[in-house]
Amino acid sequence: MHNFEFHNPTKIVFGSETIPRLADLLPGDARVLILYGGVSAEKNGTLDEVRAALGERPVQEFGGIEPNPTYETLMRAVEQVRREKLDFLLAVGGGSVIDGTKFVAAAVNFPADPWEILLSHGRKVDNALPFGSVLTLPATGSEMNSGSVITRRETQAKLAFMSPHVFPQFSILDPTKTYTLPPRQIANGVVDPFVHIIEQYLTYPVGGMAQDRFAEGLLQTLIEIGPQALATPENAEVRANLMWVATLALNGLIGAGVPQDWATHMIGHELTVAHGIDHARTLAIVLPSLLNVQREHKRAKLLQYAARVWQITDGDEKQRIDEAIHRTAQFFESLGVDTRLAAYGLGREAIDPLLAQLEAHGMTAIGEHHNIDLAVSRKILEGAL
Repeated sequence: MHNFEFHNPTKIVFGSETIPRLADLLPGDARVLILYGGVSAEKNGTLDEVRAALGERPVQEFGGIEPNPTYETLMRAVEQVRREKLDFLLAVGGGSVIDGTKFVAAAVNFPADPWEILLSHGRKVDNALPFGSVLTLPATGSEMNSGSVITRRETQAKLAFMSPHVFPQFSILDPTKTYTLPPRQIANGVVDPFVHIIEQYLTYPVGGMAQDRFAEGLLQTLIEIGPQALATPENAEVRANLMWVATLALNGLIGAGVPQDWATHMIGHELTVAHGIDHARTLAIVLPSLLNVQREHKRAKLLQYAARVWQITDGDEKQRIDEAIHRTAQFFESLGVDTRLAAYGLGREAIDPLLAQLEAHGMTAIGEHHNIDLAVSRKILEGAL
C-alpha cells in the first residue's frame, strides 16, 4: 500500500427532515448566498425549507447554475458576493451546484484571474469562503470532497481543481429529496458513483485490502439497488443507500493509499463539452472500451473484479475479463444508459475533434500508468463506436 494522508473535515447530517438543522449549522450572523440550479428545488419545496431554517439571517439567492456549471455563470455569482459583501455560501442541489459553489468560494478573494484556479488545478488557492450544502441529487460525491469540475463555454474547456480549502463545512443528506427526481437523473446517479469507484479500484494491486473490499462492497450495492431505485422511486431504504454510497464513492476513503486512473473522466469531459452528453453517460460510453484497451495493464484487478464483484470464475483469463467488461456495459444498459457513441448520433468523424481537445487540455499521458496518449485515446474512442 502506498503512503497516504487522509483528512476529511466535512460534517454529514443524514436523514429525513434534517434541513431545519441549518439553523444551528450556520453562524448566527452569517450573510448568506443560496446557490441552486433550476426550478426543481423551488417546486419540490426544498428552497422554502432552507429559507425557513435560515431564519432572520440576511439571505440572497443565485439560481441558474447549469448541469455542467460554467465559468461564465459562476463569475456572476462571484460578483454578487463581492458586491453585497456576503460571507457564507449554501449550495442547494446536486454535484453541479456544489462544484460551482466551490469555485465561487475560491474565486471571491482570489488575487488573480479566477480562471487560474482551474489552470493550476487548485494549487494557487490559499483560502475560500466557508460554505455548506443541501444535497438533492446523489451522484458526484461533491458534498464530501474537495474537488470541482468547471466548464468554460468560450474555450470549450472542462477542467477540474482540488483544494483543501473547498471542503464543505457540512452537508445535509435527506434521501426523501430524491423521490421526485426523473428516472434519467437517478440512472445517472447510479452510473456516476459506479465509475468513481472503478477509477480508484480497477488499476493494479498494491495490497490495499481494506480499500479493495470497501470498493467491491460499494459496487455490489449499486448493482443491487440501481434497478430498485428506478422501479420504486419512494423506497426510503433504497434511496438512503444510494445517497450514502454516492458520497462514500468519492470522499477519499477508498482512494487512500492506492493508485487511481481517471482517464475515463478526462475523455468523458470532452464528450460533454463537445456534444452536451450527460456526464454519467459519457462515463458509460468510455469505460467499457477503456477497460478492453487497457486489459493487459489492468489484468490482475480485472480478474479480481470479475471474481469478487460479478462472481465470474469459469473460463480462462481472457474469457473472464471479457465477461466482466460485458456485464459492466450490460449493467449500464439495464438502467437505460447507452454505452455506444452511435446511440448519441456520433460516428468516426467525432473522434479527431475530441483528440484535439484532449491535446489542447494537456490530457496526453493519462491513466494510472500515464500511458494513455492520444493514440490510445483514439483506440478507446474507436472501441466505443
